Amino acid sequence: MTARPYVLLSAAMSVDGYLDDTSPERLLLSNAEDFDRVDQVRAESDAILIGANTMRRDNPRLLVNSDERRAQRVADGKPAYPLKVTVTRTGDLAADLKFWHHGGDKLVVTVDSAVEKVRATLGDLADVVSVGPDLDWGLVLDELGRRGVKQLMVEGGGTIHTQLMAQNLADEVHLAVAPLLVGQADAPKFLSAADYPGGSTSRMRLLEARAIGDVVLLRYAPKERG
Repeated sequence: MTARPYVLLSAAMSVDGYLDDTSPERLLLSNAEDFDRVDQVRAESDAILIGANTMRRDNPRLLVNSDERRAQRVADGKPAYPLKVTVTRTGDLAADLKFWHHGGDKLVVTVDSAVEKVRATLGDLADVVSVGPDLDWGLVLDELGRRGVKQLMVEGGGTIHTQLMAQNLADEVHLAVAPLLVGQADAPKFLSAADYPGGSTSRMRLLEARAIGDVVLLRYAPKERG
């Protein structure tokens, strides 16, 4: 059986746990030095995944921005850019989103009821695959493993972070905590209420805590709980 990828959740959040505010513009939580760190993690990954909601809301390109890092990937026998992946239950994806028109290969993982809709919308912009009648994260990871993905970087949103943490499928979490307070109940949060493994007293192992300018990077191992 093909090994599943190492799943790394990456998020920047405010001190009160928000990924963004409710304004139309994206709230920049990280600083330039931390954005560069994220670029390095992207370059080290075989695939980058975001949810369809995050793609519609933020319209990101999800690229490795450094010319040197892309050149190093090519020198290592890899594509210049990691595989870009999104997941959708509804198939509501617009073909004009930046995600499809920048970087290398793209993959949409969806369900049986939406697969033809996505293929009709995107044409040859992305490979489209269904994991069955329901969006099963174990099957998503199995599919990525079969495609040679050894490290998967998950960049949101909060719904996906919550699902992967609740199902104990995240191997590592990178949290960049910014010195901001959002305080808006309708703003997206890093994690939502869920039945997390081990309950509220289960402590994850801390791998690293590091100041990056005014941001603090926290790295945790969610599967290593005390």
